[in-house]
Amino acid sequence: MTFRASQPVSEFIHSKGGTQELIFIMNAFGLIPTGLILLCTTTTSCLWCNHLPLQQRKVIQNSLQLLDKMGNKFPQQCLKEKMFFSFPEQVLNPRQKESVKVAIEEIFQHIFYIFSRNLTLAAWDGAALEQFQNGLYQQIEQLEACVIKKQTHSFRRKDVSRLKLKKYFQKIDYFLRDKQHNLCSWEISRAEMRKCLQMIDNVIWKLNS
Repeated sequence: MTFRASQPVSEFIHSKGGTQELIFIMNAFGLIPTGLILLCTTTTSCLWCNHLPLQQRKVIQNSLQLLDKMGNKFPQQCLKEKMFFSFPEQVLNPRQKESVKVAIEEIFQHIFYIFSRNLTLAAWDGAALEQFQNGLYQQIEQLEACVIKKQTHSFRRKDVSRLKLKKYFQKIDYFLRDKQHNLCSWEISRAEMRKCLQMIDNVIWKLNS
């Protein structure tokens, strides 16, 4: 089973700004049972948040393996179509620890939506894709539960940083649509998301080193 959303990621990100909306839409599509929406309401779960960075690194490493497992090596015939998307690395400034957490949450939301629609021509392993989607969603849940709301709102006021993230993922979304979500456009996007996750992994390592 593959998650799907009817609204383009660029429109969703432009009009809505949080995991509350993400959870609502996913429930509307029957993608997740209500019981999976976990909030940090107990002492045990709040203490668990202290170990989130270690958990994140494990999930990201697993996600990178799943990206590789989804398909074969990058197709030679797609080399001529490669694009330069230019990820805004400044939104992952290790000196702003809490803002980085919220930025990572938003990045995962963008990736989740891109990798949940129009995948017919991707020709990827379905089981690996579903595991990849589930891992992203679990990270979104966990970050939403653990990030302090006051600090979250502080980040959301930084429109410049948010706009840079939106533009980056919109560029990928527009590229996929322009290419009618063909095999090469998905392979190029898969390679780009691999670089994106590697950058996040490096930042998390710096935050906890």
